Amino acid sequence: MQNPIFLETLQGRPTSRPPVWFMRQAGRVLPSYLDMRSRYSFWELMSNPSLAAQVTLLPVHDLGVDAAILFSDILVIPYAMGMGLDFTDHGPKFDKPLKDYDNPLEALHPDPSKLEYIYKAIDEIIKTRPDNTPLIGFAGAPLTVLCYMLEGLSSKSNFVQAIAFLYQNKSLVRKLIEVVTDLTIEYATRQIEHGIDAFQLFETHGGILPFDVYQEMFYPSIQKIARAVRNKGIKFIYFPKDIGSGLSTITPELCDFVSVDWQTPITEARKLVHPGVGLQGNLDPRLLFAGQKDIENELVKYLEFGKNEHQWIFNLGHGFLPGIPFENAKYLVEWIKSANWRRQ
Repeated sequence: MQNPIFLETLQGRPTSRPPVWFMRQAGRVLPSYLDMRSRYSFWELMSNPSLAAQVTLLPVHDLGVDAAILFSDILVIPYAMGMGLDFTDHGPKFDKPLKDYDNPLEALHPDPSKLEYIYKAIDEIIKTRPDNTPLIGFAGAPLTVLCYMLEGLSSKSNFVQAIAFLYQNKSLVRKLIEVVTDLTIEYATRQIEHGIDAFQLFETHGGILPFDVYQEMFYPSIQKIARAVRNKGIKFIYFPKDIGSGLSTITPELCDFVSVDWQTPITEARKLVHPGVGLQGNLDPRLLFAGQKDIENELVKYLEFGKNEHQWIFNLGHGFLPGIPFENAKYLVEWIKSANWRRQ
């Protein structure tokens, strides 16, 4: 049986077209998911292995994407550290953010057993997925996870208090980074042991710090996680959203593929990123609110790039947004699969 096109691309082998999958594909735009959400809470869907497997595979059945990504949340790491995190229907809620503790390190009590339900979900996905459907595992990157741990959650995402805490307590934050990184590595390696085919690290708030500060404080942890994943024989995808020209520092020592947000044109990203690193991305998800003719006009612009670039996975520049028409998401997948990419 031929390898799935997603894995062939990750391995650097030529394919007839780019593979396609989406961040946040297992919810938000799928009628089948919204139906399940009307019957189950988010926590029930995430913590019940059978339900989590069903949700994970919905986009494969409904959209025809080339890979599934584990249905979970980036905040399972602070949950496993005993932070008093409740996954409510209105989003995760912390009992008390780390900035409010006299000694934040003493507030953390890592308990890897709290993540066992996720590995059971992976087992169920492996058993029930269609043939030739790769499964992507993931975790949140240390900066993004720490922003939430330090400040908690609010309607704003600029994390002023978390960043102030970082600047005021750099030596303490370095210790917190180490604790988060160590548990993330255990989490990633356990996912691999249970059968995931690739791993993505989400640095959703990568641009919240000046890039030189981010690089100095957080790149060592990214490299440490990447080494652990690759030592298990799994390809490592890194999504550092909003780092802009920082893409020029992305080398094969850091990741196998880098996911590019929509602010940087994919052709410019290719010039910035080391040629030994593949690209993923980077359609603006907001385009999917437009009509299908307008969507096609933008997609056509990718054809010349995709003709010559085999180290490329088609994706969005971030995740699906609520309210995007399901028909447009499905149209996008079908267009990518049926377009003439003129690859030899």
